[in-house]
Amino acid sequence: MKQKETQKEDNILFVGIDLGTSRSSISASNNTREWVESYVGWPKDFISLQVVGKPVLFGSEALKNRLSLDMCRPLEHGVIKEGIEKSEEAVKEIIKHLIELAKPAPEQKIHAVVGVPADTLKVNKLAIRKAVSEFAHSLMVVSEPFAVAYGMNLLNNALVIDIGAGTTDFCIMHGTIPSEEDQKTILTAGDYIDEQLYSYLTEKYPNSKFNKNMVRQFKEQYSFVRETPGDICVEIPVDGKPVMHDIKNEIKRACESILPAIIETTTEMIARFDPEFQVKIKNNIVLAGGGSLINGIREYLQDALKEYGPCNVRCVEDPLFAGSNGALKLAQDMPTKYWEPL
Repeated sequence: MKQKETQKEDNILFVGIDLGTSRSSISASNNTREWVESYVGWPKDFISLQVVGKPVLFGSEALKNRLSLDMCRPLEHGVIKEGIEKSEEAVKEIIKHLIELAKPAPEQKIHAVVGVPADTLKVNKLAIRKAVSEFAHSLMVVSEPFAVAYGMNLLNNALVIDIGAGTTDFCIMHGTIPSEEDQKTILTAGDYIDEQLYSYLTEKYPNSKFNKNMVRQFKEQYSFVRETPGDICVEIPVDGKPVMHDIKNEIKRACESILPAIIETTTEMIARFDPEFQVKIKNNIVLAGGGSLINGIREYLQDALKEYGPCNVRCVEDPLFAGSNGALKLAQDMPTKYWEPL
């Protein structure tokens, strides 16, 4: 009997996919872990096709060739733009690409748990199901912070704050699959920081030429809140000549612009929760997502929340794969009755 079960298991590849606004990752039961920036590009015409040499490009390769491509970032603001076929097609292409990167064996069945921003789960579950249905045999769609919590074994009395690009997602875990009331999404996240930083730099350096992509790279390299030693100077062209620009104050202001909404939502969610368990939750707050990499953010939030009593905030060890690793663990642990056959 055991041998039969093993053969059956061998014929299944379990995958956890974290479908993010900025980056998407996959963790598979064959020990593969891969990620891609959540951009998809199609050649604009036959000349573009000759230049790029592929019918569809992803991530940094798409960004590098963006002038030749029709670009799509399908999960802007954490949801697939309803009714826009290009966005649904792009999600499908990202999922197909990630599953190919996981290198399933021929004839292997794929059981996928897909983590998405909490609002996508509410609004786009059918679109996600449609996008996955061609490439997987069974599916479960969960919110990203729930996948992170499951991967860290934070199943009870914990709050996960997942600061992504399009959204910041909050999820309280209390020993059961979280309901809608246990989760909340706000739009002050990484993209919001980019917009603020772009606006501050445009105001300070009106004659300098830069774009949103450059601003995002500055943020990813230098982001901090409170204080950081030394200057932050970057090269930006002015009239075609590279010139050094001091951007330290603008980086600080932009990164700190998301904090009031995060603190307010955290305190609201804890205050709404059963009063007997509030202290436990305050002492078990976990920051995930790319925003957890902002220098000083853990200490800033912990100090701000101390006003409401003792609390403990920590960051996930691997923000890039915390969601997909948790989704994979969930896929491997999941009883058959919870799977949705496709």
